[in-house]
Amino acid sequence: MYCWTTASDTMVYEAGETKPAPARPTLRSSMRSSSYLSDHQQYRPPSKPEGHFGIDTVVEDLQATPSAPVKSKPATFNGIPSPDNPPKIVDSGLNHGLSHPNCCPPPGGKTSRLIATLFYKSSSRRVSDATPDPREAMAQETSKSDLGPSSSIDTFPLEPPAAETEPLDHLYGSYITPLAVASFLHLMSTFPLDPGNTKMTSAHRCLDSASQPLVVELTLSPAPSVDYLPLTDLRKHEQIYRFEREWNVDVVLQPDTIWRRYPRLVVFDMDSTLITQEVIDLLAATIKNPPDIAVRVADITHRAMLGELNFEAAFRERVALLRGLPSSIFQELRGVLDVTKGVRPLLRALKRLGVKTAVLSGGFLPLTSWLAAELGIDHAHANEVIIDEDGKLTGEVKGLIVGKERKRDLLVEIAKQEGISLEQVVAVGDGANDLLMMEAAGLGVAWNAKPLVQMEAGARLNGESLLDLLYLFGFTRDDIDALIA
Repeated sequence: MYCWTTASDTMVYEAGETKPAPARPTLRSSMRSSSYLSDHQQYRPPSKPEGHFGIDTVVEDLQATPSAPVKSKPATFNGIPSPDNPPKIVDSGLNHGLSHPNCCPPPGGKTSRLIATLFYKSSSRRVSDATPDPREAMAQETSKSDLGPSSSIDTFPLEPPAAETEPLDHLYGSYITPLAVASFLHLMSTFPLDPGNTKMTSAHRCLDSASQPLVVELTLSPAPSVDYLPLTDLRKHEQIYRFEREWNVDVVLQPDTIWRRYPRLVVFDMDSTLITQEVIDLLAATIKNPPDIAVRVADITHRAMLGELNFEAAFRERVALLRGLPSSIFQELRGVLDVTKGVRPLLRALKRLGVKTAVLSGGFLPLTSWLAAELGIDHAHANEVIIDEDGKLTGEVKGLIVGKERKRDLLVEIAKQEGISLEQVVAVGDGANDLLMMEAAGLGVAWNAKPLVQMEAGARLNGESLLDLLYLFGFTRDDIDALIA
């Protein structure tokens, strides 16, 4: 006999009888809850830490142990700040203001800012043409390295030449590095300011590239005192030239005026500016008898451009050597002229900006007029040569020679004819005969110029492309690409 005992009763079975299978446990409706996880989970911790809200609390029915939500007191709106409702001020350690040195000055005030544009000379020699390397001069005077600079005690220098500056761009990078900018700002901070100003602030823009710029524009506010050092003298300051030699850059200083950003007339020299050659040297090269005529003309041209010779007298002397050349030579030379890199896109950009252009050449009108028409230049002036009945050059010039005085007068005349202020005129040249027109213009730019011109001009460009001129007006690479597209 077997006994089967349950919580409620005891069942007895005789031997040989079949034992019934136990009933399958089930969840009755009264035993179910609203949570599936609570009904079927295998293990449940007896309790939870206070303040703990885990996944179980999220998915289970929280009716048994509801958690009270965190209540935050809504902020009271006080309306406009007033003595009754003052604003809450929190000191964050930062000072913010709505005015800074580059803002418009207060009524009655005057803006005093200086624009410094730094050009890295990536493809030219390290030392600026405006300041020759003293070691080269020493090498020309001495035949051997162990000899003195002179054999005469009267001309012997009283002290040794200054040590050459270290080429820092070779150490820190062949572009305008942050260290170069910091060095320049430190240099400019040494110049005194006008009374009432105690600190110079600066802002910079990389005009061509953000990572390794070759052109950087710096805005200095306020500008150094003009009573202490006028801008023309500041451009020639020894420390500026030393900085240029150290970092292999050209520094262009301009007052930050509206005329700088909006020129209306740009005047160019032709030879060695719009084109890479000297036309009179090309003409002389065609003469075979005497054989040294080309060398003689080129030497006179070089000395005249350096300012060693009177330009008008030198020009008449060179033209006289061209006597007998056929007038057709001007047409033959059209295909030989090599237009300077960047000239065509530059003129296209200036035309889109509505800027008038002119070429004032100390060369010959037939070629100058043809080139102006090819490039779309508005005004062209040059020398007229006299041609005889046989169609040959007589070696004489008609009318006034377009020398330095004539170039200046023509620039003023064109500006007056176009109704343009001289402050909005830019003159670009390379020779000593261009200095007067550069001085008359609002900005004179020496383009790969002779040492004297580099020293006296208001700006210097010694790059490969004349398109760099647009950087002086504050345009970025994106602006230039849009203008020449």
